[in-house]
Amino acid sequence: MNTDTIAAIATPMTNSGIGIIRISGEEALNIIAKIFKPKKKKDIREAETYTAHYGYVYDGDQMLDECIVLIMKGPHSYTAEDVVEIDCHGGVVVMKKILEAAVRAGARPADPGEFTKRAFLNGRIDLSKAEAVMDLIHSKNNFALNSSLKQLQGVLGDKVVSIRKKIIHSVAFIESALDDPEHYSIDGFADELKEDILDIMKELKYFLDHADNGRILKEGIQTVIVGKPNAGKSSVLNLLLGEDRAIVTSIAGTTRDSLEESIQINGIPLNIVDTAGIRETDDLVERLGVDRAKSLLKKADLILYVVDSSVPLEAEDTQISVLIHGKPTIVLMNKSDLKPAIDAEDLKIRGFENIVQISAKEKTGMKELYGKINRMFFNGKVSFNDEIYITNVRHKNAVSNALDSLNLVLNSIEKGMPEDFFSIDLLDAYEQLGFIIGESVSEDLVNEIFSEFCMGK
Repeated sequence: MNTDTIAAIATPMTNSGIGIIRISGEEALNIIAKIFKPKKKKDIREAETYTAHYGYVYDGDQMLDECIVLIMKGPHSYTAEDVVEIDCHGGVVVMKKILEAAVRAGARPADPGEFTKRAFLNGRIDLSKAEAVMDLIHSKNNFALNSSLKQLQGVLGDKVVSIRKKIIHSVAFIESALDDPEHYSIDGFADELKEDILDIMKELKYFLDHADNGRILKEGIQTVIVGKPNAGKSSVLNLLLGEDRAIVTSIAGTTRDSLEESIQINGIPLNIVDTAGIRETDDLVERLGVDRAKSLLKKADLILYVVDSSVPLEAEDTQISVLIHGKPTIVLMNKSDLKPAIDAEDLKIRGFENIVQISAKEKTGMKELYGKINRMFFNGKVSFNDEIYITNVRHKNAVSNALDSLNLVLNSIEKGMPEDFFSIDLLDAYEQLGFIIGESVSEDLVNEIFSEFCMGK
């Protein structure tokens, strides 16, 4: 770990009311003493922690700005080092000049995420909390925000630490019994260990079973609107958005490319894609749009299949039914304000269970649609306040690998293998869970994680 003092602009590089330059490291107080002159004549280095000081920032003899300087001395600071924050006017030029002055006074420009990286390396936060910082910044909805806050408070990390303690306790007992059989009896231990492992696996399986909910919570439901040309897909998109986002005409094939929008409906985050109508066509541009629609279907969490209920089902509907077979789908029987040519039974025969009658023109059926989405993804209750969810693919892989190792322990118990075989797989599960909180990660992985952070964080 570099121990030099770092500095960066911690607010967006746009003109705004206020800008913040952050400095962290053992020379932070000496650096601010070189460039800041408090209004009340005093040595800023002797200031108490968690205090604010009014004055002026200079670069040599040139005054740069009128500022407030905040002093936060380590270890009780964001990075666990001495931290100084300069609150200046939020002009891009003035922020750059103050940063340059700090660098000339002895700091170096920080790498992306280096302040949070130092908080992790200095032991103030574990890796799951560090990643929660970035999730918090990029939260797209209230659920993502609440989940990130819970993870930042250590709920996930504490649970992982608790599970690892149970595992390492079993390993320690096995090693002690093997080294000192006179004082530690291992009779019946295998049965006790089996019960403990089953309890741990139950907790880990809960994480794994709800990982997709965690991802949806964080990123939103990837929703693709599909249907044959002129079924009303773009009208449905406009209805969901509450605005005329897509062009709607009576001409089949109007939508030739995909349109993407993110919305929240009754608290449910949706990332919606309106696609080109699926049909056979000689038009090159439209055919590319159809190919893109088919590709998007493979990645969708939810498919909204729009059917024109005023005309009979056609060959295109059969083609679409084959493409989306087995995928989470809600069929929207659009144009219910017109005389029906098909009914729900015609669609149930094709394997569709979730069917809603709507009229994009009359704006009806939306309440029932929202209810079906809610039941499909959240069991009818959009609430994550009391649950712990993993929202990170890295965490999901670590939990999955830990479960695999614990399964091997169970197999060894069932086969009557010697106890030292248990230790090998128990330690592997222990290490896999350590990846979540950062106790078993490589330097390269740490660097990769923090490289995704914004500058100044």
